[in-house]
Amino acid sequence: MTTKTSELLAVVAPRTVTVVQGISDDQLDLPTPCPEYTVRGLLNHVYDVVVNFQALARRQEVDWSAKTDHLTDGWRDGFAAETVRLIEAWSDPAALEGVSPGMGLPQETVGEMALIDLTVHGWDLARATGQPEAEVDPAVLAAGHGFMDRMGETGRRMGAFGEPVPTAVDATGLDRLLGRTGRDPAWLP
Repeated sequence: MTTKTSELLAVVAPRTVTVVQGISDDQLDLPTPCPEYTVRGLLNHVYDVVVNFQALARRQEVDWSAKTDHLTDGWRDGFAAETVRLIEAWSDPAALEGVSPGMGLPQETVGEMALIDLTVHGWDLARATGQPEAEVDPAVLAAGHGFMDRMGETGRRMGAFGEPVPTAVDATGLDRLLGRTGRDPAWLP
């Protein structure tokens, strides 16, 4: 069984996994478009995202303050396996029902948070490490823009997003989404 959320995660996850698997150990201390994170820090954050959002799909509490270093032996393959589990967790239609007890948001919105994190942080990591940026599926972009329409201001107030960065009128859908999350699509290391 699948849900719209799991289907969209299944589209974006392989793109992010490819980027993660392409990061070499000598790139871990590089800066990223997220000024508070190096590549290592952002990898650990994204790893936390894929693990914690599995628990959130099951309406379990998560501890975002726990700062685990996931970059141990086999971390690239471990990340790939965790993204598969993330997709599976959101494949259950019950995962989208009701309100998240830990976050106080509709479960569907919580699932979209995982989607936007994988999409945007996949770009962050690709840009930081000089990897090619794969095209993002239009359905993923539409869901990301819909999420930002509903939650962008709240996300900014909570520190999840920076102030919007203006983009050109003819900017791509991804560049507009990046700008809406506070990223400069022209950022270079």
